[in-house]
Amino acid sequence: MRYEISQNAYIKLVLHALKHKTSAVNALLVGRLVPGAHGEDGLVDVVDSVPLFHSVLQIGLLPCLEIALLQIEEHYGDQGLSIVGYFNANERFDDDELSNVAKNIGDHIYRYFPQAAILLLDNKKLEALPKAKDRSPVMQLYTREASRNWKLAGSDGSSRLLAKEPTANVLLLDFISSKKWSEIVDFDDHLDDISRDWLNPGLFK
Repeated sequence: MRYEISQNAYIKLVLHALKHKTSAVNALLVGRLVPGAHGEDGLVDVVDSVPLFHSVLQIGLLPCLEIALLQIEEHYGDQGLSIVGYFNANERFDDDELSNVAKNIGDHIYRYFPQAAILLLDNKKLEALPKAKDRSPVMQLYTREASRNWKLAGSDGSSRLLAKEPTANVLLLDFISSKKWSEIVDFDDHLDDISRDWLNPGLFK
């Protein structure tokens, strides 16, 4: 199974993590399944992302998550899109393990979308990006096996994550240098002040 993430969805995830560097952050991935032709594996097309929380108290809190899920499903359902995965950035720079919260939320999404993915921010890859000139996303892809374990994909070539636009990291670096991350609004912000729009409509204008 291939996973493709749009430039805007990808950049929003990284900027959200950069805005709250000392906190764990999470987000939902929105998209669709594109069936493969002639028996080939399909493609999970990640069209957008929704930054959720940056507070330790909120990240694992079910009522806040349920409010977010309902609003997100209602908004994107009208466009024929659904929740296809989950994003997590850990609090510590050197922590590259999936948290139990990430696995639990991933399991919940998997029940409704069996091709669900969890993306984990790779801090070391992000830090090296200005020098590396790498086009691949600065994230690790996890998919769920039949054994119910979440497995790092790519080691056996079975699943991989690609950026839909090859210039995504170039634009990301521009946004980082201009401190665009300061403009990101997540669901935490929206719950504090409902006038702040979690869809971030002006971010890429």
